[in-house]
Amino acid sequence: MTNKTSSANMGPAGLQSMGEITKRRLLVLFLNSVTYIAFSAILIIFLGQTGWGLLETGILICFLLFLPWTVLGFWNALIGLYLLHGSKSGLYQVAPYLVEADTDKPLRLKTAIVMTLRNEDPARAFARLHVIYESLELTGEASQFAFFVLSDSDNSDIVAREQALFTAWKGIVSRPDSLNYRRRLQNTGFKAGNIVDFCERWGHEYAYMLTLDADSLMDGPTIVRMVRILQAYPKLGILQSLVVGAPARSPFARLFQFGMRAGMRAYTMGQAWWTADCGPYWGHNAMVRVAAFSEHCHLPELSGRAPFGGAILSHDQVEAALMRKGGYEVRVLPLETGSYEDNPTNVIEFLRRDARWCQGNLQYFKLVLWEGLLPVSRFQLIWAILMFLGLPAFVVIQPLIVLKAIQWQYETDLVIWPLGALYAAFLLASLAPKFVGYLDVFLSHDLLRHYGDRSRFLLSVMSELAFSFLLGAITTVSTSVFMASLLIGKSQKWIAQSRDAGRVHLFEAVWRFWPHTLFGLALFFYAWPASPLLVIVSLPLTLGFLLAIPFAVITAQPEWGSKMRKSGLGSIPEEIDPPQVLEALSLLGPDRHRA
Repeated sequence: MTNKTSSANMGPAGLQSMGEITKRRLLVLFLNSVTYIAFSAILIIFLGQTGWGLLETGILICFLLFLPWTVLGFWNALIGLYLLHGSKSGLYQVAPYLVEADTDKPLRLKTAIVMTLRNEDPARAFARLHVIYESLELTGEASQFAFFVLSDSDNSDIVAREQALFTAWKGIVSRPDSLNYRRRLQNTGFKAGNIVDFCERWGHEYAYMLTLDADSLMDGPTIVRMVRILQAYPKLGILQSLVVGAPARSPFARLFQFGMRAGMRAYTMGQAWWTADCGPYWGHNAMVRVAAFSEHCHLPELSGRAPFGGAILSHDQVEAALMRKGGYEVRVLPLETGSYEDNPTNVIEFLRRDARWCQGNLQYFKLVLWEGLLPVSRFQLIWAILMFLGLPAFVVIQPLIVLKAIQWQYETDLVIWPLGALYAAFLLASLAPKFVGYLDVFLSHDLLRHYGDRSRFLLSVMSELAFSFLLGAITTVSTSVFMASLLIGKSQKWIAQSRDAGRVHLFEAVWRFWPHTLFGLALFFYAWPASPLLVIVSLPLTLGFLLAIPFAVITAQPEWGSKMRKSGLGSIPEEIDPPQVLEALSLLGPDRHRA
């Protein structure tokens, strides 16, 4: 299929007409604007029944802050579902470059596979590198690849283990000269600085680099396909793979990755359809053009001190924006094959990762007005900020609604049905990415077969929905408290994640989540006398406050994870029919990633 549009109107990589992409973006803008205005108008009309004051204004402002992510998620999911099941050319519309992926053209240029480490479990990291190496050997193209372990570790025991494992790895491979290990003495610029250091030292020797985290795993055929795509399109700067969570042990990780695995295909298709040349970069499992990255993606130190100044924590989206500013496209490969990572094993690890992302995203306040950014890139930075600003707004609106309910109990002429309709519509819109993802599985009979039988899949769906409601409530309070701490100068440190299943003890859960419980008790105590119905119907959004402590403990229990796996609860295709690289990984020592 060939695009006949004049090259003068094409994007930098010559993949699609910019006029067509603009039409897509205008359609998405129209759909989101109409939906956003409709939601807002209903709330304004309802609140206006009793007149306007500070309380009503506060409710409206909070609603307007957390609504945008819900609305865009709704339309991304629906557009993605249409592309997957309602359009014969849906995949081509999103990823026209795939015509070059499965050719037999030899690889002409060198690629560096770079894994960044900082006090991670060396055995886990090197096992993944070994599997990637062996998988590439089977492709017949391995001679075009070199491996770099880029360590920023400062724990002496971990450094010693890294070096010992690297030496052992080098002793058993057929091409030992293709393996490299480097440790920096200073963690300057965090992970982004680690990559910059690689580019400055070795970047001139390689056309592309595949960026990996310590938990990343990719298979050889996928890597080769991605190189062929970049090789065919010199103005394609970053190609991000769609990363799938590997099978997990803990109940938390199992349910989390089940929801992500089922829901992200349609969402990503819909988002990639309109972001097109201004796609995402997640910092790992992505193929990057080294020369373009070195020239355009160097990150400056932000003015001021941490938490909002200094080195940029959430570097990846900024690098994507700078790459596109430099005249290169950034695209996402919307296929759930050959690219894997580990998910957080418990709610504490999840919140720790979220806190780092939160601080990094809020730094974008200093970046959104950068000169030369494309409108969509600028929008994505703003959107990343709203991702976290909406959470405290969601927390604040709840006591405001309780105060409003106390006021409403004395109103005899209040028309209540618009509020019920608004709440139901909001819940439906917020759940749309999940529902659409599950519908996508049901409509894809081969895919459904890889989740096990229909009844187990449905039971997993119901379990994941309950899990996501509880986690959502916990996240809103934790992130809001963290954001408040940023205002008094607290800064998140970049530390290694715990990637193995482990317990959360009751004392630790109480210490971390007593504010959530107290907040939930206060809401229920004050709301129940005013409106028991309000308390009952709001349980999907508020029950997580009360259950935060037992949720943290129970969802971290490895034995519960083992029972879930035996019953098939939370199973994903990669568990039921494991790809070769995941099978190979399970043979390299302790079975860390599967129960």
